[in-house]
Amino acid sequence: MIRLVGCIFGLIIATTPAGATMLDDVMKGIGGASKGSVRGSSDLDDSTVASGLKEALAVGTENAVKNVSRTDGYFGNQVIKVLMPEKIRKVADVLKTVGYQKQVDDFVLSMNRAAEKAAPKAATIFGDAIREMTFEDVRGILGGGDTAATDFFKRKTQNKLYEAFKPVVSSSMNDVGVTKSYKEMMGKYESVPFASKESVDLDHYVTSRALDGLFYMVGQEEKNIRTDPMARTTDLLKTVFGK
Repeated sequence: MIRLVGCIFGLIIATTPAGATMLDDVMKGIGGASKGSVRGSSDLDDSTVASGLKEALAVGTENAVKNVSRTDGYFGNQVIKVLMPEKIRKVADVLKTVGYQKQVDDFVLSMNRAAEKAAPKAATIFGDAIREMTFEDVRGILGGGDTAATDFFKRKTQNKLYEAFKPVVSSSMNDVGVTKSYKEMMGKYESVPFASKESVDLDHYVTSRALDGLFYMVGQEEKNIRTDPMARTTDLLKTVFGK
């Protein structure tokens, strides 16, 4: 168990030169550590290190959820912004050329507002996944890369998140006018001579893109906590990950 916890610790800190030095110190100390501690010269025991790992995950997911839940959390981030569905992108291009740029822009904005409104649902689901984390889950993380924890969250939470997000997205899209904007946009498009009819499942599309963006942000937070001491915002994180 001591070796396993040492590996957990190393997974998170070994991505920086300073972290690599600390990892070397930890691994050297494991051989002489008394039972229940990570290394003989440290006050850190297995429970503290495990708690630190879970807190790192909690901080990362909390930051990600907060970032995407705020106004413009999706719309203002060009990496995760919910764009026009590819299936009706041609529709938007045609409408822009015939004077309906505003309607297209309003439609895109309203999709992002729906995603932002649904995002807070992720907080509880991520928290449950962290609390239920087993050593088998940890071993899976150890075998992964810089976003191994994010991949763990995808496996454990994506279906639950989809089920939680979709009703909120659907309701939000009605509230913020997505459905209305979509119908107006498609109505104008279909009035254009020779335009073909197109359709898309907006609830599914916005929910899926919202989750893609959320997991991207979780991955960024994971990388941040691994490499940036300033991202360790609690005493426990500083104790476990500080030199």
